[in-house]
Amino acid sequence: MYSKCWLVIRDDSKKTFEVWGMAANDNRFSNTTYAMQKVGMNVTYMSPPVTNKFSSKESIKMIGYTREDGLYDRLMKQFNQIMINSIEED
Repeated sequence: MYSKCWLVIRDDSKKTFEVWGMAANDNRFSNTTYAMQKVGMNVTYMSPPVTNKFSSKESIKMIGYTREDGLYDRLMKQFNQIMINSIEED
């Protein structure tokens, strides 16, 4: 059993991804990604285990996707704006 995993988020619309960090528990990360999906954002996440093969952020690659630094922050800003707009409409 692995004690830590990488937190990887993908923007499937722009075909970009970011290895956001490492954690022992990915609940918060997965719940946030699910909330983004629920409001209509085209995002997915992965949490591969930290192993010898994936010992650094740079070792994680995805076919058809390019690496984008700051992707998670950009998606969080977009998500927060969607939530603010939905509150203002009510």
